[in-house]
Amino acid sequence: MSQYITSKICQAGEIGIHGNLFGGTMLAWLDEAGASLAAYLCATPDMVTLQMKEVLFKQPVKTGDHIRLFGNVLRVGKSSITLAVEAKRYLFAQQELELVCSTEMIYVRINAQGKSIAIDPQVKENISVG
Repeated sequence: MSQYITSKICQAGEIGIHGNLFGGTMLAWLDEAGASLAAYLCATPDMVTLQMKEVLFKQPVKTGDHIRLFGNVLRVGKSSITLAVEAKRYLFAQQELELVCSTEMIYVRINAQGKSIAIDPQVKENISVG
C-alpha cells in the first residue's frame, strides 16, 4: 500500500520550452521523496540512491499543478530497500489523483566511509513489504 511522502507545486521556473515540467526536475523530486521514505523506514539518514529503474512519464506536468509523491516497499535486502515511487497530480475539481510518473528505486544504507552496511535487523522486522 502506497503512503504519502510529500507534495510539490510546479513553478514557472521549472518549465521547459514545450510548456511542461523539466524531466530532470521530476527525477529530483522522485529521488528526494524516495530517499526520505527510505531513511524514515530504515531509521537512519545514511541512505543513498543506488539505482533508479525505468521512469515512466505518463502525463505532462504544467505550471501550478500540485504533485503528491507516494511510495511503497517492494523488497528489503541486507543493506538495501527497493521502493515503488509515484508522482500524482491532484485534481482539485474532482478531488482525485492522476498518475503522472512512476519508477522503482533502490537505496542502500552506508557508513561514514560510504560503504554499504546492514539495515538494523530490528528495524527491518518492522518494515511492511507490499
